Amino acid sequence: MRRFKLFIPIIILNVQLICFAQVENVQLNHPVYIFLKEIYVKGLVDYIKEDDPVMSRFEIIKLLNLIKINEPSLSPTEKKLLNKYLAELNDDLNPESSTQLFNPDNNFISDLPEMFSQKVKYLYGYKEDGNNIFLEWLGHFYHGQRFSPTPTNNANLYDIGFRMRGTVFNHLGYNLTVIKGGVSGNDRIAETIEPKLLSNYKWVENLENIGNYGFNYGYLKFYTSPTENMDLSVQLGREDITFGYGYGSKLVLSGENPTLDFIKFNFDYGVIHFTSLHASTVGNFSYDINQRYTKYLALNRLRLSFKNLFDFGIGETMIYSGRGIELGYLSPLAFYKFIEMDLQDRDNGTLWMDFQTNFLKKLQFQATFYLDENILSNLQDLERYTNKTAYQLNAFWYEPFSVNDLSLILEYTKIRPYVYTHRDPKNTYTAFGTNLGHRIGPNADEIMFRANYNLSDRIRLTGEYRFTRKGNNVYDENGNLIKNVGGDIFLSHPDILENKTAKFLDGERINTSHFILGMRIEPIREFYFDIYFNYLSTKNLTKSIIENLSYALIKFTLEY
Repeated sequence: MRRFKLFIPIIILNVQLICFAQVENVQLNHPVYIFLKEIYVKGLVDYIKEDDPVMSRFEIIKLLNLIKINEPSLSPTEKKLLNKYLAELNDDLNPESSTQLFNPDNNFISDLPEMFSQKVKYLYGYKEDGNNIFLEWLGHFYHGQRFSPTPTNNANLYDIGFRMRGTVFNHLGYNLTVIKGGVSGNDRIAETIEPKLLSNYKWVENLENIGNYGFNYGYLKFYTSPTENMDLSVQLGREDITFGYGYGSKLVLSGENPTLDFIKFNFDYGVIHFTSLHASTVGNFSYDINQRYTKYLALNRLRLSFKNLFDFGIGETMIYSGRGIELGYLSPLAFYKFIEMDLQDRDNGTLWMDFQTNFLKKLQFQATFYLDENILSNLQDLERYTNKTAYQLNAFWYEPFSVNDLSLILEYTKIRPYVYTHRDPKNTYTAFGTNLGHRIGPNADEIMFRANYNLSDRIRLTGEYRFTRKGNNVYDENGNLIKNVGGDIFLSHPDILENKTAKFLDGERINTSHFILGMRIEPIREFYFDIYFNYLSTKNLTKSIIENLSYALIKFTLEY
């Protein structure tokens, strides 16, 4: 037994050396991130990049191999999921566990029947020391059915694409992904089941005979480890990313926004984890090409992670537009607010602090405090209109009451009036007309409860309830603004105010209850079926109006 225990670290070390050539990232929507989070809360790994979750394949494989050491502590379902992800992400091209549609060793398409097997699937794969390339086929089909209000309607979305990824020279990862799709049926339902359509140019432009959309991603990522326990990476390109803590949505960068083009620098050494990001996006859509413009997001973030104790982080962002890249915001070693003052106070700056516990196994708490602009001089006056603050409290309980494979999540978010807004409408905390931060926007709060249960390694059940309160600005029958209460992200407070208070939830009061029941099934490896039912009840307390919406979504995803 002692020899066996000594042998395990040697195997893991060898695997890590092999996997070092897999620098390309695992896409944000991959279910392995959910698995890592649950195992992290369980206490079987010391650290994951949860606040900046997109990781290289070799980083995730390293974590999975560390979990492998603690395999006796895993439930039967967790063991199956662990082995499943190890097989999928290792890219070992072993013919016993993987198959290729275009396989030059087997007369190319001779492996077609195995595409419906439980093997790991590729269109094409080639791998040697330090260099590799993998081609994968992507496809999605959505069917959304609205049940109420009547008359009922439906919509279908269907797309197809490919992903080319890999690593060259043992340090440079790459990814090129292209997806093109079309829509039939009711446009409003299509936007409900796939909100990213609202920030997709081809869909919003709507100048062709059929509603269509497209998504494309591509980047280069360089990684090196100059010394033991030190990691450096630089990434240039576009990819779906998110930032900060949060389970329902996030205050800093929710990930529900359009894809950003960015350059990103990461540094990890011991307890220090630092990220610097400079991204570009666009403003609200306009048919007048002269009204379109580019805007920029700069972000710096420092986190200190103390093993088995807690993580503490501080970060800041700056939104600016109307000029080219500002060199002052490119520096990773700078305090943006001071730079903004030297640049004559034109931009939209925010600061946030967050905290996460690590000392309680199976129970984890998070807290984020978000400050929009400089309100420190008025922090004692909680109802002042310049007090643009928000906070979020989260709890994640894994295996409650000793029930394996069950997780319970509780989250509360409060966002005061005028948060995310700016006196220059072009510098609001938005991209393509959508909020970069939490989905509820300013002058609102939300409590969310979610339960997830892995019925097996192929079936995951989800139930969620959200209750949201929001205060909207007040308009007359002709659409003229009567009262600005800070409920619209695109409308800041005026420079001169008769009343300098901004009461939370003032204005036209809207309460929304949202129930979600869902299931994900993977009958064949990399063939996913998502089935969700949604029911929303919206009450306008000011006008005594109640509106109900119920709809179902069936989504098929193919990735190989």
